[in-house]
Amino acid sequence: MPKPLEYETMYILRPDLGEERTDAEVEKYRELLLEQGATDLDIQHRGKRRMAYEIRKQRDGVYIQMNYQAPGTAIAVMERNMKISENVLRYLTLRQPIAQANATTTVTTEVATEEA
Repeated sequence: MPKPLEYETMYILRPDLGEERTDAEVEKYRELLLEQGATDLDIQHRGKRRMAYEIRKQRDGVYIQMNYQAPGTAIAVMERNMKISENVLRYLTLRQPIAQANATTTVTTEVATEEA
């Protein structure tokens, strides 16, 4: 099984779905990620916002952000489903930088000199 990496996915849902359908869409993608082996799933509902330009004749959109750890194969499955869905206007998945626990740091020491 591939090593899980940290990802962030932001997607925009159609604003005319209503609260119940929006929650159902969010739950659908959450379940899909969990089925694919995602862990530490954190979903943030960013609310309805005005977009900079029209997408599919929509000026507003409901923004959803998901942070999680998952294998790369899970991302492909989720994005394929988002591409097919008429309710998702746009999506973007970014891999988060890995924090290295064993990172080496340089320590500078100052040597005090005595004045004669």
